[in-house]
Amino acid sequence: MENRSSAPVMSLGDWIITMIVLAIPLVNIIMLFVWGFSSSTNPNKSNFCKAYLIFMLIAIVLFFIMGGAAIMTAMSGAGVPATM
Repeated sequence: MENRSSAPVMSLGDWIITMIVLAIPLVNIIMLFVWGFSSSTNPNKSNFCKAYLIFMLIAIVLFFIMGGAAIMTAMSGAGVPATM
């Protein structure tokens, strides 16, 4: 295992480029996996990308849980006033 304590510090310019690339749809997902799991990537960027992927996964799961709950509520007729 490599010594991660000797990793160079990422400059402000490196972080700005990273954020610009992550703002591009579809490219961001691909680059998160490339940077997150590449052995040649700076460990700081690699850990950031792994954390970003975890947050994206949590957001997707919550979206489907909340969306599923909303669909089930709508399908059950809850909130629909009774007709006379």
